[in-house]
Order: sequence, then structure tokens, then C-alpha cells
Amino acid sequence: MTGNVTPAVELCGVSKRFGSTVALHHMDLIIHKGEFFSLLGPSGCGKTTTLNLIGGFETASAGAVRIDGQEVQGVPPYRRPVNTVFQSYALFPHMTVAENVGFGLRMKNMSMDLRRTAVTEMLRLVSLEGYGDRRPSQLSGGQRQRVALARALVNRPSVLLLDEPLGALDLKLRKQMQTELTRLQRQVGITFIYVTHDQEEALAMSDRIAVMAHGRLLQVGTPAEIYSEPASRGVMEFIGSVNIFQGTVAPGEAGWVDLPGLERMPAQATNLQASGIQVSLLVRPEHIRIAPSGDGTPQRTLSGTLVKVTPLGFVTHCTVRLDNGQDVLVFRLNSVDEGASSLSVAEQQRVSIWWSSADARVFTENAVSPPDPSTNL
Repeated sequence: MTGNVTPAVELCGVSKRFGSTVALHHMDLIIHKGEFFSLLGPSGCGKTTTLNLIGGFETASAGAVRIDGQEVQGVPPYRRPVNTVFQSYALFPHMTVAENVGFGLRMKNMSMDLRRTAVTEMLRLVSLEGYGDRRPSQLSGGQRQRVALARALVNRPSVLLLDEPLGALDLKLRKQMQTELTRLQRQVGITFIYVTHDQEEALAMSDRIAVMAHGRLLQVGTPAEIYSEPASRGVMEFIGSVNIFQGTVAPGEAGWVDLPGLERMPAQATNLQASGIQVSLLVRPEHIRIAPSGDGTPQRTLSGTLVKVTPLGFVTHCTVRLDNGQDVLVFRLNSVDEGASSLSVAEQQRVSIWWSSADARVFTENAVSPPDPSTNL
């Protein structure tokens, strides 16, 4: 989104300290109107602190927070054009579903008729028509989450903040609610800012993602950009599965990395530093090819033994133990007709693996280590 459109949310040089602990380090971030935007990172990376600064539950130690172009420093949560959905739902147990959804409208002194119309429309939007007279205790976890969403959306906020709202649901229901949330966001057109530590969830739902660690932004981009063009080793390791090899840039041969005790293997030449530099070569499991040793494989491959085959529906996970003892994970997509039985190699068979240079990335920096709870919130 470009031009003179005012961002939904803008953080300019925002830092947050809790005593001597730095939770956020000089964050600059723009979230566009109508986006489904996710803050993604491990526990303790600062994503919930960021959400709380936008919602008004915390005050920035430095910098500016703007919503719809307006500075909101010092503005209390109830006066900001935002609403928040929490993992705990926070429904009033003594109220009916309709009363819970209409609570905010009642606080605004909206007439009963207008309130009833708005609540009915919102319950229809979240597929809870006919549930208005029930109590929260009579609902499933997914239904209670829908009520919490309806209550937050009925006031038509400019921005909806969602703090790991699906974390209390089981896997099947969580996936269903992911679909519902994206549908709902598209339908109402409100900016969603979603906090999660689940990479798959963020990739599946978001227009853009901010990957965070240690109170800093590592990368902001679309799911495709984050996954396929990671800006650092830390991002690539955190998003999806990855195999890591240690080596050095091959002298006199652009686009190759020497893996000690193994072989010279290809990588993206644009990522390579001067020859002899120590690097980490990272390649995702779905980009690795596997075949019986010597079975029409390229000249340069890595040799090993297939130690485990795990069929998982449309994909088979293969674990290859290389001759130097390193285990490598390979994903093989199964066709509908063939299934996992189409794999041309079996456990304990000698195999070769390889990849194309376009699918391997090299980095000189170390991986981002898990955050220290004493320094990041």
C-alpha cells in the first residue's frame, strides 16, 4: 500500500523498558489499513509488549505510537479506536451471548433496538445465529472464541488486536478458526494485528508478518517473502523446517561451499562471501532430492543411509544419516495415486541427496538463540 494513505498503525522509534530490562529496542513499523498483520516470534521476543503498546495497556518509554495518524501516547485503552481479543476469551459468565456481544454498545448508551440489530448481525457474521440466549458455559471453546470476536467487532474498531486467541483450542478446531478468522477479516475489512508464536498459523493467515526476536524486528514481509527470502539465518531457522550444514566458501568456484568430510555443494552465489570464509549453508527439506546411490544422480551429492521413513498423508518425511553422522530431513510429496509406497528407496538403503543452488542459502552470522526471559518480555 503506497501513496498518501494514512497507516492504520505506526510505531516510530518505539522502545519499552521495565526497570533495567529492555523489552523493545527502537522499533519502526507501519501496518496498513485493512491488513491481516501478524507479530511472530518465540516467547519473550516482545510481540505481546508491542500489542500492549498499541492497545494502551503499556506506555512507550521512547518513541511514538500512532493510530489512524493520531498520536496516542497517554490515551487510555477505552478511548483508542481499538479492541482486543484475548486467549482467555474474558466473557462475562452471568450474561447471555447476546448480552456479552452488546455490552460495549450498552456502555455507549445505544438504544435497545439498535443494539439488538447490531448484535443479531454480528452473531450472523460469526455463524452463531440462534445462540444469543445461551450462557458462555453452554458453548464449546470455538464458540466462546467467536463470541469474543463478535463482542470486539460489534463496536467497529479501526484496529482489532488479537493476542494468541486460538492458543487454548485443539489442533483441529484451531485450523477451523484460522479459516474463520481470515474470512471474517476480509468481510469486515478491519485491520487485524495478530500475535502468535505458531509459524504455520502466521504463514496461513497473514497478509504480512513481522518476525521478532530479543525485542527487535528481524524481518517484515509477505509470507512468501519471509519463507523464501529470509533476511537472516535466524528468520530461516524460525520459519519452517531447515537443514544446516557448516562449511567454507569454495576457492575459485563461485556458488559452491565445501562441507568438511562430505562434498562440495551448490548454494546461491549472490549470498556467498569471499572464498575461505566460514558459512552456514541452509536448505529446506522439501528442496532436497533423494535417490538410491548411483541411480542417475548428479556428480556432486551427499551419501548416507535412509534410517527412517515416516508417511504423513500427502508428504513423506525421510531421515538420512550422512556418512559423517549428521541427520538430514527430506520431505517428499506423494501423488494422490501412488501414496508413500511410491518412494523408490527403503529404510537402511544407501542413498544420495542433493539440491539446486537456487534452493540453498548461506549466512555468516550465528542463529538467533532463544531469548533470555530476564532481558526480554
